[in-house]
Amino acid sequence: MTFYLNFRSQAVAGSVVDPYLIQGDQAAAPNVTTVPLPVVDGFFGGKDLLFAVHGFNVDYRTAVSSFAVLDRALALGDSSVMIGVLWPGDWWIPAVNYPFEGSDAMDCGRRLAGYCAAHFASARSISFLSHSLGARLVLEAVANLPRRVRLICLTAGAINRSCLEAEYAAAARNADQICVLSSHEDTVLKLAYPIGDPISNILHDDHTFFERALGYDGPSNASRTLVHGPWQIPDDYNYKHSSYLPSADPPRWPRIAEYTRRAFFGEPQVPPSPFPRP
Repeated sequence: MTFYLNFRSQAVAGSVVDPYLIQGDQAAAPNVTTVPLPVVDGFFGGKDLLFAVHGFNVDYRTAVSSFAVLDRALALGDSSVMIGVLWPGDWWIPAVNYPFEGSDAMDCGRRLAGYCAAHFASARSISFLSHSLGARLVLEAVANLPRRVRLICLTAGAINRSCLEAEYAAAARNADQICVLSSHEDTVLKLAYPIGDPISNILHDDHTFFERALGYDGPSNASRTLVHGPWQIPDDYNYKHSSYLPSADPPRWPRIAEYTRRAFFGEPQVPPSPFPRP
């Protein structure tokens, strides 16, 4: 049974709504039911929570199915729970809306922090895994949480590489451990991010123009002491933007799941390389 926190008003595109918890047990056909708040308030006490957050241009059905597969692959055990975060970072015409989705990600991040404070206060710990633009949602949530976060794992982050020292320095200070996975073979972040991000900067005026993405070049020089372990996946591993969550890249995403699981439980990564080779 996989849990999801839903911020969506509809299956494709739509506005942000106050989140509510749902659960389902089918990856191929996402049949889900709403979890009553009394159950929410009681079930998660004393558990270690891992919120998994998808990125840009992922619709409801795709996200539900992907997180169900990821939940099974992580196999966190009875004392830990993965919760997939469903947010409206997509539109009817892909890519056109990218510069505007930063606002939705930040809105969802603040609402996620509020939900955690109201309903997950008794959880033993809270951690986050993000992909792509989901990094902004996660960092916004952590910056606004009234408690420390155990782990932030940012994969293929579609956010400026200086974010941990600048825009989201407060989030970095509120986390016990930060992991980053970046790849120079990520053509989306190499080619599309430098086009879309300056437009987003004009709209939000919150970070540096024309800076490389965190998920492409890794953290800036001043941020590197904040990040646990190496971050740059070797080029010959050929990790693309779709290689991090369950998708059409089966040789690679299970290695990311294993990397995340080890980081979540504080286990050493598999030698000789800390990165998940396909």
